Amino acid sequence: MMPNRFTDTLFQLIHSLEKAEKRNFKLYIKRSSGNEDLKIIELFDALDKLEEYDETILLKKLPSIKKPQLSNIKVHLYKQLLASLRLLKSTGSIDMQLNEQLDYARILYNKGLYVQSLKILEKLKESARLYNKFNFLTQVISWEKKIETLHITRSIQNRGELLSMEAVEVNVRVDNVARLSNLALQLYGWYIKNGHARNEKDEQSVKKFLADNLPGNAHNQTGFYERLYLYQSYCWYAFIRQDFLMYYRYAQKWIDIFKEQPVMIQVETGYYIKGMHNLLNAHFDLRNHQGFENTLKEFEAFSKTEMANHHDNHRIQTFVYISASKLNQHFMTGNFTEGLPLVKGIEEKLAEYAHYIDNHRLLVFNYKIANLYFGAGKYDISIDYLQKIINGNIENRNDLQCYARLLHLMAHYELGNFDIIESLIKSVYRFMAKMQNLTIVEEAMFKFLRNSFQLSRQKLKPELKNFLGSIKGLEKNRFQTRSFAYLDIISWVESKVYEKPVGTIIGEKYLQQKKRNYNNSSNVSR
Repeated sequence: MMPNRFTDTLFQLIHSLEKAEKRNFKLYIKRSSGNEDLKIIELFDALDKLEEYDETILLKKLPSIKKPQLSNIKVHLYKQLLASLRLLKSTGSIDMQLNEQLDYARILYNKGLYVQSLKILEKLKESARLYNKFNFLTQVISWEKKIETLHITRSIQNRGELLSMEAVEVNVRVDNVARLSNLALQLYGWYIKNGHARNEKDEQSVKKFLADNLPGNAHNQTGFYERLYLYQSYCWYAFIRQDFLMYYRYAQKWIDIFKEQPVMIQVETGYYIKGMHNLLNAHFDLRNHQGFENTLKEFEAFSKTEMANHHDNHRIQTFVYISASKLNQHFMTGNFTEGLPLVKGIEEKLAEYAHYIDNHRLLVFNYKIANLYFGAGKYDISIDYLQKIINGNIENRNDLQCYARLLHLMAHYELGNFDIIESLIKSVYRFMAKMQNLTIVEEAMFKFLRNSFQLSRQKLKPELKNFLGSIKGLEKNRFQTRSFAYLDIISWVESKVYEKPVGTIIGEKYLQQKKRNYNNSSNVSR
């Protein structure tokens, strides 16, 4: 992965611009500025051509700009770039359109044209309600109250009383949205820090947190944003607890509210994309192959629309989530080798979007790619990707840090590096114990590994069967399934017992599940 080269904010902004945005900026400057702005054009062109930000090289390319002037010219250029982007992007943003209309209402008010200002504000209220923008609605009502308080407009009788009632209603909705959005964010933070619930203590902690912070009337809310944040909260709550059926139900509810109000896909594209990602994850966790395939096709079709590509954020989000899902698809089917060609394209895009993608997301991709190479039998390459996680920041996603170390240990086991296995077992065991990440499955795994590399091939087979028997019954135990969510240990052990590649074992399970689903759907149709 390439390092983040974009250390200067102005340099970063310029290098994020598309050709059309650069062209629009030049036209904007020519229309709105005079000769005094020639220096910012020179600075823009010089920064655009630099591959890395270096102030010494930059000043050599700009003899007309002295070092003491550079800071002020950079600030001016930054402001002008944002102003040109605001004009270019305003038609694609509901929030920017609403703010533009509110600016017009203020201008008319300042001109003394109160009735005209009120007419714009009334239309604005209709638009704000259509797009569920109640935070914005408070600003509009505030302006209406100000005009009615300071001026006798005679626009409507009992106007003041109506506005007061409206303000109370809107404030209640804004408060509900704020409380539910806070809850969703805090549950997400819990997951980023801790991963899945590891034991009864974690489970009770999350349950108590939800009970203490969930508004009493939350389930009676009918507004778009209230339901959106409620469903998000329950998605995180269910995902943390590994109640994958509940996770699926609330991820589906999340998408359903967008289908009820399709206009909101344009308004909250990012949340729609995140909802599709959660729905795909839920299908993956439940091994609902058909649902996964259908949702992935729908998501890929959406990723090609103008809406999904209108903003960098949306385009990058869809790339991240679709790429992760395509990797997951190979984990479900066992076609690890067939999935390897995806890696190059994913890494090229990750390099292209380096300054947009956070470290947590990179950790997840490195772990998934390591799993892909492990499943394909390329253990040395798997180790390379796992080292990126092990040598990285351990403050976030302790769960990933633990399972990266365990998979790293398994890869060395597969390579027959028995001279380092014993020390690795001790090291990984200590780390997982310190992070309170040891389940019954891992304890059994370490016990098997400690004994197995000293056994002959003849004696190893019974030990493998005993190990398989000890963990097979834990597959349905909710506090143990987190191990299987990160590592398909059962399929790995079965591959040893039945002497088949792990991909073949997973592929056979996939085909059996598909057959069962087909038979079940046939029985229902009859």
